[in-house]
Amino acid sequence: MNFTLTKDQLHWQSAAHKFAQEVVAPIARKMDEECTMPISIIEKMASLGFLGGSVSKDFGGTGMDSLSLVLTYIELGRACSSVRGFMTVHSSLVMKCIEQSGSQEQKKEFLPRLASAGLIGCYALTEPEAGSDAASIKTRAEKTNGGYILNGEKIWITNANLAHLAIVFAKLPATEGAKPHSSITAFLVDTNSEGFIRTKMPGKELGHRASDHAHITFKNCFVPEGRVLGGENNGFKVAMSALDHGRLGVAAGALGVHQACLDTCVDFVRARKQFGSRIGDFEMVQAVIAEMKTSLEASRLLVYNAAWKKDQGENCTLETSMAKLHATEAAVEAANEAVLLHGGRGYSNKYPVERYLRDIKGLQIYEGTSHIQKIVIARQVIGK
Repeated sequence: MNFTLTKDQLHWQSAAHKFAQEVVAPIARKMDEECTMPISIIEKMASLGFLGGSVSKDFGGTGMDSLSLVLTYIELGRACSSVRGFMTVHSSLVMKCIEQSGSQEQKKEFLPRLASAGLIGCYALTEPEAGSDAASIKTRAEKTNGGYILNGEKIWITNANLAHLAIVFAKLPATEGAKPHSSITAFLVDTNSEGFIRTKMPGKELGHRASDHAHITFKNCFVPEGRVLGGENNGFKVAMSALDHGRLGVAAGALGVHQACLDTCVDFVRARKQFGSRIGDFEMVQAVIAEMKTSLEASRLLVYNAAWKKDQGENCTLETSMAKLHATEAAVEAANEAVLLHGGRGYSNKYPVERYLRDIKGLQIYEGTSHIQKIVIARQVIGK
């Protein structure tokens, strides 16, 4: 493995850093307080080529390699987890899923418009009784003349109130004795379809407050037969491959939050004085900074390694789960320490560390909780 960044990778890292620090960071606090993301942020990401980063130039994308995409996510996560979250869902879940599993007609129809933000996508898997156990989804699909009828509901679907296109997972009638996941099918659903009902999730999220999260209800929602993604009864495979992409994006986002915690803490301990000295000269504070930096670099190597293996065309499920587990848990610890180090200032929104702490808790959960990652890792190592 050679993690010396190429010219292209440095280009994407630099472009993402500039955008994140000059456009996103100045309004991150406002977006968090107002619980909204300006559409101009999304349009700018499209114009810079970020949204199309996950797919090839043949379908309107920018054809980034996995490490370039990871570097982009790190910089976005460093400024605002909600912006990074939008892009991960839109690009790594929706667009990559269509590129890998879609027909040529589906790719040509949707990918260029998704890359340009002419369409916004969402990924509808989670249900009230189906989170970590994706095979237990209850949304049903029934064949009808010319297509399918969907009935059921989804929750915590990121981007869904903004989205024009949803990848929806539902179960066709199963044969007797079939495994729970074997009848799951993925559908490409126009969100303006009759019977596609979406509302904002009730309550105020702990973190990722600028993200759009929706509750979707399907009431006899018709989907044309040409909108099956990846073939009937192959939905579970489609879903799991997409989650591998999403988990790498989450791991990179956690690395960005961790980096932001360290940056803020270093600035603070250099400037803050107590007992006649800057607090950065106190050994206990130095120990916190040393551990924060060391765990950050360990996370970086795990995330880069997962991206590198993906670029080699190898199965990277184990590496991606290890990266997500370590990067999120290390960033939670870093955010905890950042708030503590800032004292009373860290407990208010005068400093961004309280937002980092709220946001990183979500990354422990999204795309498979830390508990699920441990199961995935253990099964990969031990064997089923």
